[in-house]
Amino acid sequence: MFDYSTYTDEQLTALLKEGDEAAYTEIYRRYWKKLLLIAWNHSKDKVVAKDIVHDVFISLWERYAQVDIDNLPAFLATSVKFTIYKYYQKEQRRNDLAAQNYQFETAVNDEDKLDAIFLQEYVNGIVEKMPEKCRLVFSYSRNMGMKNSEIATKIQITEKGVEANLTRALRIIKGELKNHGWMIIAASILYRLFK
Repeated sequence: MFDYSTYTDEQLTALLKEGDEAAYTEIYRRYWKKLLLIAWNHSKDKVVAKDIVHDVFISLWERYAQVDIDNLPAFLATSVKFTIYKYYQKEQRRNDLAAQNYQFETAVNDEDKLDAIFLQEYVNGIVEKMPEKCRLVFSYSRNMGMKNSEIATKIQITEKGVEANLTRALRIIKGELKNHGWMIIAASILYRLFK
């Protein structure tokens, strides 16, 4: 058994890149308190700070093969700051949606419905960033309920082109939701809303 506490950050990140769980554990042990302090300094909320640090380490493990880390402390600190930014962006959007005077049937379902609205807004944001034809095909199909043949005529492509763009749009949305941990949340929201 190796004593990972004697390894440099560079050695640990090289081992992490290979999927070494012990290296990941040592990185966590070495940096979680520092990251918690950074998160708390920005959020002033202990629970939020812990959630943010937790999210950063989960993301690090999920993406260890894709990320290139030159400076581990700087990488982790930047990850915490970016996660805090995303957290506040999400909270601001939730507050904005709640302030739009949505009327909910019961207090029990308020959170579920707000989550569903937020998820829809998030998906709309993903759609807005798609290539033009992909975005148009998706919008005509899902928002306007047009048939593939109608869409093909409207934007002057084949029906196969419509199908290909719809498939691409759904793949983009699914990928974005998966990358940001929304797949489980989305399934949970839909289950609670329609059970």
